[in-house]
Amino acid sequence: MSAAVSSGGMSAPAPATTRKLVLLRHAKADWPEGSDHERPLAERGRKDAPAAGRRLADLGIAADLALCSTALRTRETWKLAVPELPERPRTVYEERIYEAAPGALIELLNEVDDEAATVLLIGHNPGVQALTEILAGSVAGERAARLSGRDFPTAAFSVLEFTGPWKSLEPGVATLTDYWAPHEV
Repeated sequence: MSAAVSSGGMSAPAPATTRKLVLLRHAKADWPEGSDHERPLAERGRKDAPAAGRRLADLGIAADLALCSTALRTRETWKLAVPELPERPRTVYEERIYEAAPGALIELLNEVDDEAATVLLIGHNPGVQALTEILAGSVAGERAARLSGRDFPTAAFSVLEFTGPWKSLEPGVATLTDYWAPHEV
């Protein structure tokens, strides 16, 4: 287990615990010359990131752990979203999230200590959207129609639930319980 992801030494809840995974795509970024990793948020992104945080707070989502890509646009998204939450979760900046495929993200999440019931991952597309689709064995309510056939826009997030330890997270085990995107009609 990665020391960066593990909360270390605490006893784990029973394996039947229901867990939440929130997958947040970074807010809209600028395209300046230079490294993709160091792209800053655009003006719209600086407005949408706090809106995503407010929506998470409105849904009553209280993360125990936030895993954030090391890219500048994800760090800025998190910095603007987190003040909107009722409590700041422990945050780990994880370079493995940058440009990660869904399988690599699942491997990372499998390392999370079971002390964390709710994890918020701040990442990038196509990984965030693909991970949502791969993990969601079922979809609750109208969320299927809202997510189906759509892009996963910047500052959008999905909320998935599954039962069991983090090491049991695999394709098809979760239920998509919510999906939100800024600027939805």
